[in-house]
Amino acid sequence: MSLRRKHREAEVSTDSLNDIMFFLLLFFLILSTMVSPNSIKVNLASSKPRQDISKNNKPVHLAVTADRKYYVDNHEVTLSNIESVIAEKIKGKVEPVLVMHLDKDLSIQDEVDILQICDRLKCKPVLATKPTNAK
Repeated sequence: MSLRRKHREAEVSTDSLNDIMFFLLLFFLILSTMVSPNSIKVNLASSKPRQDISKNNKPVHLAVTADRKYYVDNHEVTLSNIESVIAEKIKGKVEPVLVMHLDKDLSIQDEVDILQICDRLKCKPVLATKPTNAK
């Protein structure tokens, strides 16, 4: 009877190493898509505005009802003098904005008429809408 043992070499099992590396790769790929480049903190320079921004960028509101009554900043005007009233309101503004509150039953031509006035006056038109969940 032989009491000698056979020496075996030590082995490292690498069978599951591929799975672990795959899951790590997948984890870092998903994590890297969640990182926003806008999260970098930058200390911005400061300056004083040349003009009062709140007064200069206040938009002009134009409301048109279903029976085609025109209101500029809650004052009723006629279609014939609407351009002069808006021109007076936007005088001196750097980037004038006209917010259009149009009734949904108006025709596209009514909107186009106002857009042409905005184009002539070089002001930015914005169409006001209500949220879809509002009643």
